[in-house]
Amino acid sequence: PYQTNLLRDGVRRYLQLPADQTVLILHAKVAQKSYGNEKRFFCPPPCVYLCGPGWKLKQEQIKARDLGETGFQVCGYMGLDSMGSSLMETQKLSFEEQPDAKGFGCAKALYISDTDKRKHFRLVLKLFFSNGQEIGTFHSKLIKVISKPSQKKQSLKNTDLCISSGSKVSLFNRLRSQTVSTRYLSVEGGAFIASARQWAAFTLHLADERCSRSEFPLREGYIRYGSVVQLVCTATGIALPPLIIRKVTKQYAMLDVDEPISQLHKCAFQFQGSDRMYLCLSTEKVIQFQASPCPKEANRELLNDGSCWTIIGTETVEYTFSESLACICEPVSPVPLITALQLTGGGDVAMLEVQGEYFHTHLKVWFGDVEAETMYRSSKSLMCVVPDISAFGSDWRWLRYPITVPLLLIRDDGLIYSSSFTFTYTPE
Repeated sequence: PYQTNLLRDGVRRYLQLPADQTVLILHAKVAQKSYGNEKRFFCPPPCVYLCGPGWKLKQEQIKARDLGETGFQVCGYMGLDSMGSSLMETQKLSFEEQPDAKGFGCAKALYISDTDKRKHFRLVLKLFFSNGQEIGTFHSKLIKVISKPSQKKQSLKNTDLCISSGSKVSLFNRLRSQTVSTRYLSVEGGAFIASARQWAAFTLHLADERCSRSEFPLREGYIRYGSVVQLVCTATGIALPPLIIRKVTKQYAMLDVDEPISQLHKCAFQFQGSDRMYLCLSTEKVIQFQASPCPKEANRELLNDGSCWTIIGTETVEYTFSESLACICEPVSPVPLITALQLTGGGDVAMLEVQGEYFHTHLKVWFGDVEAETMYRSSKSLMCVVPDISAFGSDWRWLRYPITVPLLLIRDDGLIYSSSFTFTYTPE
């Protein structure tokens, strides 16, 4: 009971001031295979961000153990899964602190060779402190291997490579197909820029063309050329004005193409309602460029290099944990991810199934600061008994309005995994 009360006090303190550590991995949905001796590096390169106040707290803990500043630097190794555990085959990441206090690292030289016959793979990230202490192992989402961008018209029967409204994309521009000149559409200081170093993920929404910009309703479906779309930065929420997405063929914008957009296609973005003005980059600046009409072919407009973008779908995976309750020397992985909740029964016998990934037998489900009786079913499912509302204190039973508590998973040693999920008690 003493241990339980100590843990509960710790969870209360955590809920008041969550000292989380988050590992955020951004990567493309598809990767082009390299043939022979060539190395087609993944583009955009996989990125890792370290965010949350827990990293600073950990730094202070390590300093207090007299290891000085050097023991705290975080370093990482990223490679492809099932390549063996040798660090020779992986790329070392060193993290630099950004103005927003996030650590940022990027794996620029990863590729998949033609000797690897897989259709899909995951990236594996291993993080360490510079004193050698392992932080944990983290996986990306599945990445599809393609031989080259599809040239044929995409059929909606095979939607694997199509890009749907509401999904995330990255845009990059390469002058004369040179890898060294690659620039990514990004956001910095509230403005759109073309960055040689960092890329942003944008949610690509299909717009309703009949509505004004202020009442921008979102539509579902696959994105086709000629559609009006809006690009919204996932990190900052900053959006570009409505744009018409055009197919690019040999530096011409094709005005009469209506087919689904595919991964790694070349495209251009015309500002809706403008006179042939296109989204364009000029070194690091993002500007508008006026295309030239083609007198002989009214269905084409001539673009410059800076207005031709390559589009690719992207994924984000986020792992969050907090070591604030314990000084933990074990790796934090596997970090469980909750994806859905399923409630069965009601009253005194309500059970909650927690669905997700990377579950194990050392986890307990907590409703706020109340531990629930938890049964492990599989790496994708935990069952728990929903605690009675009186467990939160005798006053709660008589409340006449719903109360919502956060759902946490806590490991045997006090490591906290927070989630975006909550549970709501509704008065009968």
